[in-house]
Amino acid sequence: MSATLSSFLGLFFKAGFLALIFNEVRGVILAVPVLYAMYQSGGSAMAIWLGVCSLGGIALSVIVPIIAARKLKRVAEDRGLIPVTA
Repeated sequence: MSATLSSFLGLFFKAGFLALIFNEVRGVILAVPVLYAMYQSGGSAMAIWLGVCSLGGIALSVIVPIIAARKLKRVAEDRGLIPVTA
């Protein structure tokens, strides 16, 4: 039972890692229109402020899942649910 749980959690973490990669790509795709709109507006203060806020939200949507995945993996390793990797 423990080996099955361990292999399932390993597969779960690998799938989560793949999802994080797709999340990074999504963040880059979402940032391009924001940067283009800032360029098209001529760099007005309002456009820069809105662009910074939009890019900050995109960055948080990319960074927070990475931090959460690291903490979840650390908790799973501490409890012995998955083998510790070097």
